[in-house]
This record gives sequence, structure tokens and C-alpha cells, in this order.
Amino acid sequence: MRIGVVCPYSFDVPGGVQFHVRDLAEHLLGLGHHVRVLAPADDEGALPAFADPGGSVVAVPYNGSVARLSFGPVTAARVRRWLAEGRFDVVHVHEPLAPSTSLLALWAAQGPVVATFHTANLRSRAMQAAYPLLRPSLEKIAARIAVSEDARRTVVEHVGGDAVVVPNGVFTDAFARAPRRPAWSGTSERPVVAFVGRLDEPRKGLPLLCEVVPLVRAVLPGARFLVAGRGDVDAARALLDDPSAVEFLGAVDDRAKESLLAGADVYLAPHTGGESFGIVLVEALAAGAAVVASDLGAFRRVLEDGRVGRLFPTGDARAAADAVLALLADPAERARLSAAGQVAARRYDWSVVAAEVLAVYETVRAGEAARPAAARRRTPP
Repeated sequence: MRIGVVCPYSFDVPGGVQFHVRDLAEHLLGLGHHVRVLAPADDEGALPAFADPGGSVVAVPYNGSVARLSFGPVTAARVRRWLAEGRFDVVHVHEPLAPSTSLLALWAAQGPVVATFHTANLRSRAMQAAYPLLRPSLEKIAARIAVSEDARRTVVEHVGGDAVVVPNGVFTDAFARAPRRPAWSGTSERPVVAFVGRLDEPRKGLPLLCEVVPLVRAVLPGARFLVAGRGDVDAARALLDDPSAVEFLGAVDDRAKESLLAGADVYLAPHTGGESFGIVLVEALAAGAAVVASDLGAFRRVLEDGRVGRLFPTGDARAAADAVLALLADPAERARLSAAGQVAARRYDWSVVAAEVLAVYETVRAGEAARPAAARRRTPP
């Protein structure tokens, strides 16, 4: 199958949607499909071989964060040319309402379109004002995917129509088999609590983690907190009474993240909102870490209402610290959660998730083939 995948966010900067698009493309290529990805990028040399640059990047506030998008006439022309040259059987657009390559591709696409919605937030005021102009393009979408029930609810309530839930994927074996780095592995005297997330995005919960640190170390002075993620480390350290209590690792690559999670005794997810899924929780489960997380709806579903991880009331540092301390004091319970979590994570392996995505592709292709020839939309040559 010839598959064109469109990502709205800069591919040379890490992010959840970018990782999803990258990993889906790699898995589909491994199955023998022809896959091309179109995405914004400033550093075209950083793009993988299967990706094409969609245009230069502009950083704008979007969806409660700063998104690196690409738009304008030059990008629009690239999108049209990419679609024409690709002659794709299916065009898969991620975040189709993002004012970037995704929306431009949706406007220009003439063949079967699948759209994946990742966010679980209300539309912005600007998006609400523009929505009447976007409705005709949304009608082009032959099938809608939401990465979680929260994202599906957003589609139903704020976009219209429904969506099939197909979760984010993880290469679970990469985490389960990751080698542990001695410097990042916990011991009984010095257990490791890990966190991965952008430092300068408050909803990821770093300020709350900084409240948890002294509460845990008051009981277990040897506890180590390892924090990985992009952002201003100096500003993050300023949140701590004792800056030496947390080891900031900076941005880490995939292999380092796998090793960090595999060596952690507990993974702490103190996020405060705006999460539609919780891919890092699945990664931590796959790596065998015991997970403690805010009781956000998306996190509750990943942790099966506490069956494969501990939940605490969102924003409650004392409750988070108590949950971490309880697990650090109970190796048997950590081992039980580790085993249960690794089994649960298999549900999100790319072998399972990609099969569900391919089933959606086949459905829309069959629907297109069943239409009268004169009514079929085709990408212009």
C-alpha cells in the first residue's frame, strides 16, 4: 500500500505526535508498505530517510504549549506537490486541525483521508472562530481515529462525528530488553525515582515533583530523583530547596530513555492536566518500572484504575510522596506491579496498534473503491 503520513509538528524536535508518526512509519515500512512522511523541519538533515520536509518552522502557542508549525504559501505548494507526486492510496493526517502541514494537506487531498486526533483539549477561540471555514475540509475525512477515549470525546463534542479509538504505540520489546546503566539503576539504599518530560511545560508536573522530593527524602535520604527532558535546568533547580536532590539528565535519546526507565525502581508521573493518553506511562510499564501517576482520566485508563500502577489525586504532593514511599518500602509489591505492567503494556505494542491502523486504511480504501467512478476523488497527477 502507498501511504502518505502528515505530521503538523517539527520533526527535528522531539514530541509525542512526532514519535507516534515516526514509529508508525517505521513499523509499516517493516511490513513492506511504501510510506512517506511529510513534516515541518528546520534541520532537513535530521529527517529520517522516509520523511520529506514540509517547510520552515515557526514557534507559536498552541494547545497549551509551544508548537513548531509550518504554514504559508511556500508550505502549501510543497504539500500539494508532495500529494501529487506520492499518488498515495491513503493519506493519514495527524492533528488535522493544527494550522500547519496537516490542515494544508487536508485542504489539498483528493483521495481517501484518515485523520488521527491526539489532543483532549477544547478548541481555542481562534479555532472556534475558524471552524465554519474548516467544516468542508473535515467532511473529506473518510475515517477518524482518536488515540484515547478522552481524545474521542473531544472529537465528538467539539469537532463533530465519531472516531474509533486506536491508542499510541510503543516498541515494548525495546524497553523490556533495555540494558540498565549502573549509574542510573537503583539499589536498596539508593532507590531511583525517574521522571521524563519537558521541564518548561508546567502541566507535565515538574513543579509538583519538586514538592515531592523533600517529602520522600525526609524518610529515605538516599532516594535519587533522575529527571530527563528538554528545558531550562537552572530554572528547574530554582524550584528545589536543595538543588542537589535531583539529577537533571537533559534531553535523552531513545536508547538512554529505555535504560533510564529499565533501571528505575519507581516512575513518577505528576502531570496536572491536558493529557489525552500517557505514552510515557506505557513505556515505563514496558520497561518494568513500578508507576505512580496522577489520577487523570487518561492515566487511569492506562493503569487500569490502579491495577497495574498506583494513582494519587492530581496535584496532591503529599499523596504522591506517600505512594512513592509505600512502593519503595515494598519490593514484593514493586515486583508484582512490574510483572502486571509489562503484560498490560503489550496491548500497546506496535504489532497490535499498527494492525488496527491498517484495518482502518483497508476500510476506507474499500469504501473508495465502492463509490461510482465519476464520484471518486483522486489526487491530481
